[in-house]
Amino acid sequence: MIRVEHVSKSFNNEQVLHDISVSFDEGKTNLIIGQSGSGKTVLVKCINGLHEVDEGSIYFHDRNLVTMSVKERQQLRREMGNLFQGGALFDSLTVEENIKFPLDMFSTLTTGEKKERVDFCLDRVHLPTAHKLYPAELSGGMQKRAAIARAIVQNPKYLFCDEPNSGLDPITAIVIDNLISDITHEFNMTTIINTHDMNSVMEIGEKVMFIYEGFKDWEGTKDDILDSTDKNLNEFVFASNLAKKIKEKL
Repeated sequence: MIRVEHVSKSFNNEQVLHDISVSFDEGKTNLIIGQSGSGKTVLVKCINGLHEVDEGSIYFHDRNLVTMSVKERQQLRREMGNLFQGGALFDSLTVEENIKFPLDMFSTLTTGEKKERVDFCLDRVHLPTAHKLYPAELSGGMQKRAAIARAIVQNPKYLFCDEPNSGLDPITAIVIDNLISDITHEFNMTTIINTHDMNSVMEIGEKVMFIYEGFKDWEGTKDDILDSTDKNLNEFVFASNLAKKIKEKL
C-alpha cells in the first residue's frame, strides 16, 4: 500500500497540488485521472521520489519517503518499476539488453540468473522470441510490452505507469490494460496508473482518483463513476467520450 497524506507542491510560487490525501491499494490497479495540467503527473512524480513535496508525507507501507535517507531512498527505488509514456526503450540496445539494463545497474545476480529473469519477463508479456530484436523492429504494442517486461524485471512491489496507452490503437490499448492488470494481481503489486483514457478507467479501474486543478476532487471505483453526481468528474468523462466519438467519425 502507498499512502499520501496532505501533500502540497508548488513550482515558481504557483501551487500545483493542494493538500492531497489518498491511499493506493496493494494488489490493485489504482488510476489517477484528470485533464492535462490538473497535477496528476506531478503527484505521481512526488510519490516515486522524482519531485520533493513542499508539505505532507508519502508512506510506502510504514516507510515515509519524505524522511528517508539517501541510502533508504536508493533501496526503495529498487522496489519500484516504471513504465514510461511511449515506452522509452533504448534504441541502440536489443530488447534483451533493454530489459536486462536495470539488473546490470542495480542487482547482484549472476549472468545466468539475469538471463533467466529476462526470459521469464519476456515470456510473461508474450514476447518469447524478441530477445535480439531492436525497438525499431517492434510494433507500438510490442514496444510497450517490452517496456512492461523491463518495468517488472526486478520484481517490484510498486509499479508506476505514465499514460501506458499513449499512441496505441484501441484494441492494442485494451491488451496493454489487461496485461498490466493481470501482472498487478499475479505479483500483488501496488500499481498506480496516470491516464486520461476513459476506456482504461472503465476496463481496469479498481480504484480511481480524479484530480481537478490540483485538488483531489473525487475517488471511487469504475462502477461508482456511473452514479457520480460530481460536476467536474461528469464534465471530464463526458468530454473524453465526446472527443472519442468525434475522432471515430473523422
